[in-house]
Amino acid sequence: MRYEGRIYRPPSEANSYILQATIGCSWNHCTYCDMYRDKQFRVRDAGATLEDIALAGSAYGERVDKVFVADGDALVMTLDQWEPILRACHETFPRLRRVSAYATARNLLEKSPAELKQLREWGLSLLYIGPESGDDVTLKRIAKGGTFDEHVEAAARAREADMKLSAIFLLGAGGVERSAEHAEGSAKLAGAMDPRFVSCLTLTVVPGTPIAKLEDSGRFELPDIYGLLGELRTFVDQTRPTDAIFRTNHASNYLPLAGRLPRDREKIVDVLDAALSGEIPLRPEWSRGL
Repeated sequence: MRYEGRIYRPPSEANSYILQATIGCSWNHCTYCDMYRDKQFRVRDAGATLEDIALAGSAYGERVDKVFVADGDALVMTLDQWEPILRACHETFPRLRRVSAYATARNLLEKSPAELKQLREWGLSLLYIGPESGDDVTLKRIAKGGTFDEHVEAAARAREADMKLSAIFLLGAGGVERSAEHAEGSAKLAGAMDPRFVSCLTLTVVPGTPIAKLEDSGRFELPDIYGLLGELRTFVDQTRPTDAIFRTNHASNYLPLAGRLPRDREKIVDVLDAALSGEIPLRPEWSRGL
């Protein structure tokens, strides 16, 4: 398939066909992220995108059952841009059961409830949204582009449109200074957003990013491993979604975990306590990644 630059997708999309319908991220201000800094945002030419779908159909045909639409926040596309893509995907892949994309609170709030329902009717069924934090001070510092309340409203709109939501939080995003507020706020936001899926990643300070410059100047300090695990313990212990599938299976994390919240809360907290006391080995630094 034809791709421009580096391509990123969630761990759960490992077996999906990745369709690059947009280049880069329409926001691209988050201080910790370097995923799309080398790209100027644009929506790809519709003809090229539809050609890619046809090529994938010829190569993989009935083997495709999931499509992930890249790059950074493809939900930003207009309905006129989304419609031919979604229709072509369903016409090309007879076993297709899910189309998903990254989104932001801003993307969701810019679309009306009717527009979101139309996208769902055409087959866009899962959105990945990364608040990263539920602490408004941290959200402002990392330039996320949305507040606690805006993320709650965005999640409500997705649910009203019958779209599943996967919410992503970033351990360490508040630094040492706001570690407790970040963990507690994130737990509160995850409950308020009430997503179908919730995951935690661990912040990696990438050279050249704004947050790396803050770290170099002494204005940001990432918590140590046990501080990060402590944030995760607070998150799991305090969050109250209705019924969320929980994962920390991203390569950035020191401790892969899986379960359902709230059902498995006590078991997961017990594992975290064992890790914090040194009874469970952590992922070695060399095997972590973005």
